[in-house]
Amino acid sequence: MSDDTQELRRLPLHDLHVSLGARMVPFAGWEMPVQYPAGVMKEHLHTRAAAGLFDVSHMGQLLLRPKGAMADLGAALERLMPVDVLGLPEGRQRYGILTSDTGGILDDLMFANRGDHVFVVVNAACVANDTAHLREELREVAEVASVESRGLLALQGPAAETALARLVPAVAALRFMDFAVADWQGEALWISRSGYTGEDGFEISVPRGIIAPFAEALLAMEEVAPIGLGARDSLRLEAGLCLYGHDIDTTTSPIEAGLSWAIQKVRRPGGARAGGFAGEQRILRELEAGPERLRVGLRPEGRAPMREGTELYTPDGTPVGRVTSGGFAPSLEAPVAMGYVAAAQAAPGTALAGEVRGKRLPVMVTDLPFRPSTYKR
Repeated sequence: MSDDTQELRRLPLHDLHVSLGARMVPFAGWEMPVQYPAGVMKEHLHTRAAAGLFDVSHMGQLLLRPKGAMADLGAALERLMPVDVLGLPEGRQRYGILTSDTGGILDDLMFANRGDHVFVVVNAACVANDTAHLREELREVAEVASVESRGLLALQGPAAETALARLVPAVAALRFMDFAVADWQGEALWISRSGYTGEDGFEISVPRGIIAPFAEALLAMEEVAPIGLGARDSLRLEAGLCLYGHDIDTTTSPIEAGLSWAIQKVRRPGGARAGGFAGEQRILRELEAGPERLRVGLRPEGRAPMREGTELYTPDGTPVGRVTSGGFAPSLEAPVAMGYVAAAQAAPGTALAGEVRGKRLPVMVTDLPFRPSTYKR
């Protein structure tokens, strides 16, 4: 543990994590459970086979309340993100990307249409900057409130629906990216059918006053085990999902990052509301002509992982990129990585080499994700 432990914020379930034997580490200004006694490998595989409970209360939760019409708020948000906000129906959630004037990524987030306001979940390390950015850019059309009275849990895995439906039966009717409010012990849970593991599952915003008994009720179920940051990272890597500050940042565009799918047709060239967002010149150009580099999946030969920062080369020794996330994939029983390479080397099947401890080791460009997702469509 670092010497700045006293300065770290504590999760509302801190005492529960400690009682479960969690190893706590500093992460994004919080004291977070990185693993429990079962260990990262077993936690990862349990989530893939049954259901894992993650405490993600370090993430930022924001409410955007319009000062006038919801359409005005939607239009303002579309100036900040290259996604379709106005077309998102009430009760649905969407992946969003805050972009800079130069087309880089300020943060990736989830936003839900709650009918009379928008609920947003942002990355922990970006909370302060995102909140300031939204307040500045939306000041004429909306109030931006930080939700401090709630924690955030994620229940992920093929048994997630079975487990959560015992407490909240209505969740069985939700589809991937649906958003609903449900009652538990007289308190409102804000539930989306989404997650960060590639598995079916839910993210649940829970009032702090009931978050401990709610988590304990889930953990009492045979299917559910507590899961730490270590397995959360290996699960999202297998699913080919970006981690802000590593795979995406202010220097990467959504197109380079392979996030073109998040830009709906209506915001693309020829669409009814094409452009009009921060960084549109670069992003629209790359949509049509292609970027100079691309995020790709990488499968190293052998058992040695290629970690973040590993330099990548063509077989003749020409530098072509670097790894941004890498580790061992328990579901595949093999190392995997993601990184950026020159567009000419981005095709699946391209043979490259990664420099590990002074040696150039073979690595193959491959499709993402490494393991197919199992969302409930």
